[in-house]
Amino acid sequence: MVLAWVIAGLFLPNELPIFATIAALLVVQPSVNQSVGRAIERSLGVIVGVLVAYAIGLAFGTNAWIVLVAVVVSLFVSWALKLTPGTANQVPITAMLVLAVGASTPDYAFARVIETVIGAAIGVVVNITIVPPVLLAPAHTSVHRLGNEIAATLDRLADALGRRQTPQQLNELLLQARLLRPMETKADNALTQGRESLTLNPRQTKHRRVLEHDDELFTRFRPLITRALGMTRAFHDHYDDSLAGEPTLEAIAEELRRSAHDLRLLARDPDAPVDEPSTETAGIPVLTAPLVISTPDPRHWVLIGSLVEDLRRIHDEITGDSS
Repeated sequence: MVLAWVIAGLFLPNELPIFATIAALLVVQPSVNQSVGRAIERSLGVIVGVLVAYAIGLAFGTNAWIVLVAVVVSLFVSWALKLTPGTANQVPITAMLVLAVGASTPDYAFARVIETVIGAAIGVVVNITIVPPVLLAPAHTSVHRLGNEIAATLDRLADALGRRQTPQQLNELLLQARLLRPMETKADNALTQGRESLTLNPRQTKHRRVLEHDDELFTRFRPLITRALGMTRAFHDHYDDSLAGEPTLEAIAEELRRSAHDLRLLARDPDAPVDEPSTETAGIPVLTAPLVISTPDPRHWVLIGSLVEDLRRIHDEITGDSS
């Protein structure tokens, strides 16, 4: 704001550079990309507002009621041009000030445009110079939590396959699985913010590798969310107490636990120390080849077939063999 005041004062010595300082303050955003966008919005809004004010002033003069007409016309012009909200808000404000204040100051409109452009440019330069924060930590955390929660969902389903379930337990199992969707949305939004924070950022090269790694993980996790939800839903919808005697379910449950184990390995922070139980398979993949399934009870073949097919896809997606 100080720089904008001083520099704008040099270019426009007869004006108090209030609008330059306001532009500099409003333009600075959490990322350089957002700052550039805000600078363009504000500058474009001022220019359009000045043009609207001049057109209305030439057509109707400078009566007091013309200011209200200018505000309404500015809103319609913003809507017709499909301007962004930031630009659309600036247009009527500029038009109102030009007609209300600029009527007694011939160079007011021109000075306002110059001031705003100077302030916006200084805001962008300062943002680049100071180097805005790189918002990768929230994305990194959200993606890895999502992977661990998918693994936990598979573990919960494996435990449910091995014991009788009450309606309340089935509903709770499905409800917990559905929580994967809001976690997916949160991770997606965090990755978007991370990408924005790197756009035009001088430090982007240094951090791009981390973001690409998390992006790749998230892409692999998304189909696994669908598989985990589908398997849980199928078990919820087709469950009956006679499933307890189905020998294939025990093997499916074991493969689900193996899938959860390998998924946690996949989701583990590569820079974090290994913090797993001291077992022979703690740090290595343990997924097996696809199961050979014996003919199930006719009442259960739909559920068994659905679980096995989704399990095969989970196996392929975790190992990277999916086409």
